[in-house]
Amino acid sequence: MINLLPFLAPLAALMLAAFFRMALVPGTVVVGLVLMTTTLFSGAHWAASLLAWLIFLAIAIPLNHLPIRRRYLTAPLLRLYERIRPQLSATERIALEAGTVGFEGELFSGKPDWRRLLKAEFPELSVEEKAFLDGPCETLCRMIEDFEITHHYADLTPEIWEFLKKERFFGMIIPKKYGGLGFSAQAHSAVLQKIASISPTVSSTVAVPNSLGPAELLLHYGTEEQKNHYLPRLAVGEEIPCFALTGPYAGSDATSIPDYGIVCKRVVDGREVVGIRLSFDKRYITLAPVATVIGLAFRLYDPERLLGGEEDLGITLALVPRNTPGIEIGRRHFPLNIPFQNGPIRGKDVFVPIDAIIGGPTMAGQGWRMLIECLSVGRAISLPSSTTGAMKMAAAAVGAYARIRKQFGLPIGRFEGVQEALARIAGNAYASGAVSRMTAAAVDLGEKPSVPSAIAKYHVTEMGRETSADAMDVAGGKGIILGPKNFLGRGWQVVPITITVEGANILTRSMMIFGQGAIRCHPFVLKEMQALEIEDREERLKVFDRLLFAHIGFAISNAARASLLGLGGALLLNRPGEPWLRRLVAQLDRMSAALALCADTAMLVLGGRLKQKESLSARLGDVLSELYIASAVLKRYHDEGYPAADRPFVQFTLARSLHRMREALDGFLMNFRPRPLAWLLRVLVFPLGRRLRPPSDRLVQRVANLLLSPSEARDRLIAGAFLTPSENNPGGRIHAMLADVIAAEPVERKFQKALKSGEIRALDPEEQLAEAVAKGVLDEAERKLLAKARRLTAEAIAVDELDPADLESAARYRERHRLRNAA
Repeated sequence: MINLLPFLAPLAALMLAAFFRMALVPGTVVVGLVLMTTTLFSGAHWAASLLAWLIFLAIAIPLNHLPIRRRYLTAPLLRLYERIRPQLSATERIALEAGTVGFEGELFSGKPDWRRLLKAEFPELSVEEKAFLDGPCETLCRMIEDFEITHHYADLTPEIWEFLKKERFFGMIIPKKYGGLGFSAQAHSAVLQKIASISPTVSSTVAVPNSLGPAELLLHYGTEEQKNHYLPRLAVGEEIPCFALTGPYAGSDATSIPDYGIVCKRVVDGREVVGIRLSFDKRYITLAPVATVIGLAFRLYDPERLLGGEEDLGITLALVPRNTPGIEIGRRHFPLNIPFQNGPIRGKDVFVPIDAIIGGPTMAGQGWRMLIECLSVGRAISLPSSTTGAMKMAAAAVGAYARIRKQFGLPIGRFEGVQEALARIAGNAYASGAVSRMTAAAVDLGEKPSVPSAIAKYHVTEMGRETSADAMDVAGGKGIILGPKNFLGRGWQVVPITITVEGANILTRSMMIFGQGAIRCHPFVLKEMQALEIEDREERLKVFDRLLFAHIGFAISNAARASLLGLGGALLLNRPGEPWLRRLVAQLDRMSAALALCADTAMLVLGGRLKQKESLSARLGDVLSELYIASAVLKRYHDEGYPAADRPFVQFTLARSLHRMREALDGFLMNFRPRPLAWLLRVLVFPLGRRLRPPSDRLVQRVANLLLSPSEARDRLIAGAFLTPSENNPGGRIHAMLADVIAAEPVERKFQKALKSGEIRALDPEEQLAEAVAKGVLDEAERKLLAKARRLTAEAIAVDELDPADLESAARYRERHRLRNAA
């Protein structure tokens, strides 16, 4: 019988060395020492030991002797890699090199440094920023009558437009020296959250000038003359900006824009001027109908070489005043009854001076890089923050409604089917708040978070889609009937808009998240690709050798970590937090290792074809995304001081993320080819089967119950939404009713008991209360408390009944409103 100890013991040593990421030489020494020990104790089984030593030396010597390794291993692999590596276009290369890598790089490492994340200092709001939220932002929210805006005006009211300009809402990202507010990304996010919780139309109007557009581009690339001219005007709304990128034939594929400009000369005011003759057709441009200055993306050609470079200079960005002859602007699109200003812009042979290029003539052809570098910043804030604000309002208002609204003698929030929806609403609000905060913090810390911004945009808006559907399910008719009392209908209508704009979600998931993350976040892939560009052959071989074997060790380590953690190896880790939290973090470590292992295998086997295997890459992107969401949740829980009351939110979101990662990896392994390799990966990734389960029913009920009663946990969850119970805020009013309705519940139970027993015989509700007092069932204070609760309940469940005149067209309404004011 063969003695397996000389083989199994070194293999176990190799697994442990790989688990702890030992370098090649120390790892070789450890395995050799273990093999020597087993040889000494193997007794008469010298043949097995000899065979083990021969295998060990056959592997160890070539790997550790650099000349042999480079000549016989690295050189052939380098030639192979040069053939199979993904071929990057110039635009893809710019996209990869434009962003920076933050903690998402740790998530691709297989061994995230959680303490680094938790110790990171996220910027907090300044005194001035808090004052703005409590002052002008609060005032703005009180001014908003969303049904009037969306149904009657199909626009913001003149008073709101004027207030936005006066208080410099359009200048949040513009520094103070140019007259702007100079706010941090966190403050920018907080303002959008608060406004979006009452009106998606107003929040969209505020978001766009502070996102990708003229102000952002001027700040990064504009000449001093351009900055000094435009930024002060943009800050106070004297100029209204828009940015024209999308056209009928170039949507998600922005690099294929057919709009063009020709560098030419023209006589203007009696002198010859070098300029650009533009022809373009744009659509879906937010603020276009009211814009006074247009940021325009087009492809620039210089057939006469007037700029001294190539004929095809590439994508270029310019600023074009609205009143430039030849521009057709002013007509509107009407996106799903969310009437933020949006419309087409067209132009034929529009002439602008060469200095209209943002950054001047030297920036001709640099437009794609400019877009990519700035897009990640705007996309990290605008839609994630706005959607988060809407979800916070849904959690506050729908949670209260589910306690106030009763059917079958119980609050509807006590039914398990409703609790499932409430738990998803709460979990999404908690996770999206964490993601929005972490991504905005990255911007404040100087990052250009290209991968996190794609994750935040896709997943937060998808959470918004789910939350909106759940909120409508719980509210029922209350959410369907539009009018001043409705706090959900327009939020439901805006969901497809958030899904579509700033990168359609389908393509963001299937192409961008993993497509950028696999190369950008991976510790070796981008460096290996860059090594191929080294001209000196010997130096290229030396650098590639170092990277290649570090990469191989990385892959072996991730295989060891994924399998050992899957077998219960959490005891090998020292992770922060309480025991229940450490167990969940250990599973995140395991998923990080599994992601890195599967990604490495997919890139090795498929090479450049992985770009076309969008379903496979999308599933790996899902794992990366859920790891990022879980990281944001951990960071939020830590920074808020590990409040015990928030534990159900954390457990729910982490368990859900882990389950989604399990499903994504399972889907990847089911569809990966070749099948034997997929089977091997499954053994490593799921050694004990697919054991990561979704949140339990008991946990779902605990999370849902937190929405049904006032508490510090609930207050933290919905902080930042506009919750003032003013007349224009039906969601805020329902939220404010919750405490009074709960206070009356014991009285209600006592009253219902008397009613069912026949002690109270009146039929009219008011007469019933009077009879209850007369018969001593209730005292006067209890009667008033119950009467108030009934009045509040009636208001909470009431829906609008509109006069037919209230349904007239926006134009007729505005004219009637104008005439009434004039009279």
